[in-house]
Amino acid sequence: MTTRHTITAGFVPLLDSALLVVAHEMGFAEEQGVALTLLRERSWASIRDRLAVRHIDVAHILGPMPIAGNLGLNVPAPQMIVPMALGLGGNAVTVSPALWRAMADKGATDDLDARANGAALREVIASRTGAPLRFGVVHPYSGHNYELRYWLAASGIDPDRDIEIVVLPPPDMGDALAEDVIDGYCAGEPWNTFGVLRRGGHLATVKAAIWRSSPEKVLGVNARWREANPEAMAALLVALHQASLWCARPENHASLASLLAKPAYVGRDVELLLPALSGHLPVGGGAVRFIGDFFVPNARAATFPWKSHALWFYTQMVRWRQIEHTAESQRIAAETYRPDIYRAALRDLGIAMPSASAKVEGALTVATPVGSSGALMLGPDGFFDGGRFDPDDVDAYIAAQSDR
Repeated sequence: MTTRHTITAGFVPLLDSALLVVAHEMGFAEEQGVALTLLRERSWASIRDRLAVRHIDVAHILGPMPIAGNLGLNVPAPQMIVPMALGLGGNAVTVSPALWRAMADKGATDDLDARANGAALREVIASRTGAPLRFGVVHPYSGHNYELRYWLAASGIDPDRDIEIVVLPPPDMGDALAEDVIDGYCAGEPWNTFGVLRRGGHLATVKAAIWRSSPEKVLGVNARWREANPEAMAALLVALHQASLWCARPENHASLASLLAKPAYVGRDVELLLPALSGHLPVGGGAVRFIGDFFVPNARAATFPWKSHALWFYTQMVRWRQIEHTAESQRIAAETYRPDIYRAALRDLGIAMPSASAKVEGALTVATPVGSSGALMLGPDGFFDGGRFDPDDVDAYIAAQSDR
């Protein structure tokens, strides 16, 4: 197809940049008339800055970051929208060998169970003297920060008093762990597998165990660019949808790992990328556990930008005192995610899409068919502690969290 649109996209070298990489490398963007240029960045701050100065039009970005930018929390940042998610899950919590031994002595096991291993960590912290444990996250406005805090708080650990949380770029996590700069971290892949296989770390739990089918990276878009280029936006979303289908096929995982391993993209060995794609995760000490929904690029409406995801992120910003709760802030958060743009771009493909723009998070304990055709399966999407988030009752959820 003749090139009609030119788009520059930023990304950080992580496995969940896969949809943008595959759209470019496998020709899905070209098929839609898009000349897609990918720009590799080391940190989320540089992604934010390049969006702000219009060096890039769109980006692989942390799900909460566009919300934080629109709320004035993350500056400099342009007005942003999220017309598509880039998959579900994909993170883990990795701890040092010493911390894992202490947790194992308190009952932690290799099955990555969030409840049991969280309880073991609580006992370790309670028995410690001296400096608190230090955990790394990739950004203050990240799913990593919020899921780590949610896991800790639901396990009886105060993330602001019982431990210290610091911010590090994803590629630095494993080395910081090995050098005893941190005792653990929550990051995306391949940095947990790197930490286990190359730096002696041990997985404590995974995002899929803390909150199943939970949001992670999204496509962040400069709102002014989209307003000026609606056809280009729609064409890119179609290309990314086709890429998500390709990424989801098990027979493509080896090729995808080889593609991402190139220096221009993630730039790490295939053996560090395949585990997350296959779900067979090395957890430490030679043990491997299968997590079938560790990273989901297409199934379960994985690319749909749920407003309930945006609002849950917003509740965590309030919970951890990053912003005061107001009706206007809640509105801004909800309107950052744009399922209307997603539906309009993909409606002619004949795919099953959610008819609602939000859902009760944590309500589905098993995979559930939705819609009149039953062609779309959602869930399970449970929080490990049995919690539920109703996006129609944000006030009550925030109040309940403040009581914990």
